[in-house]
Amino acid sequence: MKTTFQLYSLFALILLFVGCKDNQEAKESDKNTSSEISASETGERQGQAFIKDDESTPNVLDIAIGSKDHTTLVAAVKAAQLENVLVNAGPLMVFAPTNAAFEELPDGTVEDLLKPENKEKLSFILKHHVTPGNYDIEFLKKFKKLGQASDQSITVEVEGDDVYVGGAKIIASIPAGNGIVHVVDKVILPTN
Repeated sequence: MKTTFQLYSLFALILLFVGCKDNQEAKESDKNTSSEISASETGERQGQAFIKDDESTPNVLDIAIGSKDHTTLVAAVKAAQLENVLVNAGPLMVFAPTNAAFEELPDGTVEDLLKPENKEKLSFILKHHVTPGNYDIEFLKKFKKLGQASDQSITVEVEGDDVYVGGAKIIASIPAGNGIVHVVDKVILPTN
């Protein structure tokens, strides 16, 4: 009889423990759901690009953000909401136009592209500056064309030691944790 009572007591304790654990998990789930809702309602941006990491090798987005010569590019990436794309594992090869390159566009072009109603057009132009891969400038000299994330191709031309992609000259190259950033002197515009 004593053994039966002990078994019932043990069974009751197990049920009580499991019930408490399920209740705690439900509370945590409710808490997570409410914080996700509040983050989306407040317009807080979420995703891998918004996680702070001071220990890893900077990715292509980190490099652009850290450059005083690429503030226009960073503003465009943010307006197109492409931050999370530029921090993925890659490898990504980004042809990053300088602020001076954006200034060469006709007056009002950049301001117009940064408007919310032009997000798709801006996104398409920015994707035209990204190629899957991680090729240094010497390896790029072996190509005639590169397929861009915009689903269009750009030409690669070599003139002496200089390499031009889509008509833009590569003026510097910076290795990144998820690829490479090639700084270019022009905005590479798609054909349509």
